Amino acid sequence: MSSQATPQDAELILKLYDLRREPVMREARAFIAQFFPESLDDVLAVATAFGTKEQAYVRQVYGYWEMAASLVNRGAINRDLALDNYNEMFFAFAKIEPYLEGFRQTMGTPNFGRQTQQLVESSAENKQRLADMKKMQADMAQRRAGAAVGAR
Repeated sequence: MSSQATPQDAELILKLYDLRREPVMREARAFIAQFFPESLDDVLAVATAFGTKEQAYVRQVYGYWEMAASLVNRGAINRDLALDNYNEMFFAFAKIEPYLEGFRQTMGTPNFGRQTQQLVESSAENKQRLADMKKMQADMAQRRAGAAVGAR
């Protein structure tokens, strides 16, 4: 059970929110919102396209959420307050979770996403949030595919 959130916890949450509003971070977040990998190869294609905006966007967004999760996992931010505000973390993580182990092995980065994964998998409620997010994304991808076929 988490302790009561403090004003310092709230201040850190607001600082994290401000970081999300930074112009390049907004671009990075917009890219991730439109990124629907269907395989490990799709993830690797972006992650290994060194020097591209897209590869930088992936590093920025996933690095941000890894830092934010670490702050919770290490006790620097109240867990409940953070989870109330980290819905986008679940959204981003759901996109890569099916390919995470393969990515770690292929890239030789066994700790990639470990803090985020630890937080996401830390409770049955969080696991359900992840499952719900995956379903929502699958529905979104299906609608996008249907719209693409209809546009032909």
